[in-house]
Amino acid sequence: MQPDDGPERDRRPLRARGVEVGVSALRLGLTSFGGPVAHIGYFRREYVARRGWLDDAAFGELVALCQALPGPASSQLGIAIGARHAGALGGLIAWLGFTVPSALLMLGFAQVAGSGTGIPAGLAHGLGLAAVAIVAQALWLMARRLTPDRPRVALAAAAAAVALLVATPYSQLALIVAGGLAGWFLLPRLERRPLARPAAAVRPPRRTVAALAGFVALLIGLPLAAQASGWHVVELADAFYRTGALVFGGGHVVLPLLQTAVVHPGWVGQAQFLAGYGAAQAVPGPLFSFAAYLGAIETPGPNGPVGGIVALLAIYLPSFLLLAAVLPVWDGVRGRLAPALTGIGAVVVGLLAAALVDPLWTSSVHTAADLAVLAGALVLLVAVRAPPIVVVGLAAAAGLVLGA
Repeated sequence: MQPDDGPERDRRPLRARGVEVGVSALRLGLTSFGGPVAHIGYFRREYVARRGWLDDAAFGELVALCQALPGPASSQLGIAIGARHAGALGGLIAWLGFTVPSALLMLGFAQVAGSGTGIPAGLAHGLGLAAVAIVAQALWLMARRLTPDRPRVALAAAAAAVALLVATPYSQLALIVAGGLAGWFLLPRLERRPLARPAAAVRPPRRTVAALAGFVALLIGLPLAAQASGWHVVELADAFYRTGALVFGGGHVVLPLLQTAVVHPGWVGQAQFLAGYGAAQAVPGPLFSFAAYLGAIETPGPNGPVGGIVALLAIYLPSFLLLAAVLPVWDGVRGRLAPALTGIGAVVVGLLAAALVDPLWTSSVHTAADLAVLAGALVLLVAVRAPPIVVVGLAAAAGLVLGA
């Protein structure tokens, strides 16, 4: 993963850039409430608007790439941006900063899961309203850059409509592919430009081949090793690795797979599973940190912190292998794929608009008081330019008051 710092290449040492990545990722890991869709808004504000590490076009391309890969799209986006800015170590640091806070919280919750302590409904509701505001702002800013003309606005609107009507784990991937084809073949004609020439073949580097080989080898080899050894730790790693390797769309889509992986064999009870899911909604950072809770609370052992770490690393390992395979060739091919990426960028705007409607708006905005809190959050973000942590804190407090 070679660093690529967007429009103006940063010439400082990788160590200095790695420190920047760590600070930014930790900030996001402590403040990014609202789930995977909201994370795109937080990431855009931090990495595009605040830091200027990449522009909206490059950001939209990476969003589309990460949504097309299996695994947690928001975490992969953070890893990819960290790798662009500070190399492979930057990608690892970005993941640690974004993931460790929520993973520690979920490990702590696993220790008290039997106490009956729940997450206040008002708090969760206020955090949801903050997420709606942050995503709405990100959508508006991205749309201005990625859909500046009628053809791309129409493509984004069509993508949003399809995403709302056909909600399946593979619909996002299908729309991204369709957007790429529309960008390649249709948009140039609508804009009276000649069709782009087909991209020349790019020979993948050895590390791309090695990463893909490792991805497939573990997907096939872990279940065989679990069966041959009979060790539960290998079964645990296999279950979570398979989940991370096969889920498309990330976020809440992973929940049915996790339920099949840990509840059906009896490792985790249904009540414990649902309690952990509720806690995962109220902590910042990636929803995939739910894996740390499940690994810590499951039986038989290893469980506790060891089981949590095994589960967390296993569910993220496919993402690291896939990004290690794709990122080295991404910068070499994205320029040749510019027409397709234009269409994909418009589709990303449509997908974000659909997600703003459902699940964010439909699950968070129900009353006039909710609309008032949302309007206040938008004023703070757009007019006052308040930091997201301030908006999150005030919206959470408002949620507690409304829920009292």
